[in-house]
Formats: sequence, structure tokens, C-alpha cells
Amino acid sequence: MKAGLVASLNRPGGNATGVHLVTAELEAKRLGLLHELFPGADPFAVLVDTKFPPAVQQAKDLATAARSIVQPLTFLNASTDSELDTAFAVLTQQHVGALMLTGAPFFDTRRGKIIAFAAQHKLPAIYQFREYVADGGLMSYGPSLSEAYREAGVYTARILNGAKPLDLPVMESERFELVINLKTAKTLGFEFPATFIARADEVIE
Repeated sequence: MKAGLVASLNRPGGNATGVHLVTAELEAKRLGLLHELFPGADPFAVLVDTKFPPAVQQAKDLATAARSIVQPLTFLNASTDSELDTAFAVLTQQHVGALMLTGAPFFDTRRGKIIAFAAQHKLPAIYQFREYVADGGLMSYGPSLSEAYREAGVYTARILNGAKPLDLPVMESERFELVINLKTAKTLGFEFPATFIARADEVIE
């Protein structure tokens, strides 16, 4: 709605509807999970894509959550490949305890590069989608992309069969998954607590 694409979620109006992935709104939750596992790791580095419209709110949410758990954060802008390389250089020089990526499409397109950097520097990190973890990331918390694609397919079929987009409410993510990678944890010299593993929706070994 903030982008002006629809009038409301229930009654989008016009000719647009679809599936809204709730992920940028989960920054505080991801920070909490990372802090739970690495409470003594100061500071956490946070990569932010300032060209992504929700970036300002994401940073505010994280700053507020960090104050409540007394977790120092170092924010680094990474909106282009050049800025991402600069951020990596800063992270290499500075001592940081863990890495967070704010939810942003740019980071998704550089997934392999970011995961490789975290592995090389033995830096625990949390991501927004399970695909990061499947590719070797430590853990993720966010909506299921496969579920979103399925729902988008259902909507496409309904529209092709005559339904009007303005009559189809915008669907939002309702299920969020915590995914962890035990093999990656081992390479970091870290072991997930048994209670944390029990809470995970998917454990990759």
C-alpha cells in the first residue's frame, strides 16, 4: 500500500493484486534469534540496501530492538557491488561478532558472494530466506518462497479463469520458517543448542 500499488490489502482496486512477502518487517525477530545464539558477540554488523524503500524503517526497527537487548550494531550500506565490496573490506578490518542482512532483493541476487564471505571469515550470519541456508548460510528466518510462488500460481489461474484482480485481496505471508544448517555451524566451530534445533522448521545437515 505504501508504494501506491493498491488501495488496501482487502480491496486492492485497479488491476493489481498478488502475494506480499512479509520479510522486511521481521528484522527485529532475526536480530533476536542471532542475539540468542551469540549474546556475547559485539557488535553485530548489519548490511543495509539504502536504495530499497523499506530500508529506513528496517534500520529504525533494528535500532529499537538492539537497545532493548543491549546489542551494539554497526550499520554498513551496500546498495551496489562496489559498496558491497567496501562493506566486506570494512568487515575484514573490524572485529564483529556476527552478520545480519536486512531483507532486500539486491542481497538475494548476491547470495553466493555473501555466503562465501561469511564462510571465509567464519562469521555467523542470519538471512531472510531458506535458500541462503540451502546454499551454505548458517540460518534464516522468513516466509517460504515456494509457498509464495504456489499462492501466486493459484491467483494467476483464478484471473485466467475470469476473476478480477480488484476482487482478489492481496495475500500476506502467514507462515514463517526458521531454517538452520548444522554443517555450516560445524565449520564455524559452533553447535546449535538442542532446544534451538527443536524449534527449527527445517534442519539441513
